[in-house]
Amino acid sequence: MTNEKFIEKTKQLVADYTNDHMDKTDGAHITDDDVYIVWSAKTLQNSKALLSTTVSDGMYYEATLDGDKGRIYFDAYKKFQNISYSAERVD
Repeated sequence: MTNEKFIEKTKQLVADYTNDHMDKTDGAHITDDDVYIVWSAKTLQNSKALLSTTVSDGMYYEATLDGDKGRIYFDAYKKFQNISYSAERVD
């Protein structure tokens, strides 16, 4: 699978996942155009991408292509909190 096909597939996976898990009362439906790549890399036959959507639900997604096995591993995460610490306080 080319990296371009991987990115196309992962955007569709995120859109499908979001639509399947979104609160039905929101009445929203997203497409792969509402999914964006935060970061991606390709090394040899493997690819990885971090993705998010235009939906303000705090979710982000990670997709990894194992080129040897021809499998995509998909993780969905929810950000619960963002805390800032002074560098002087970190040991």
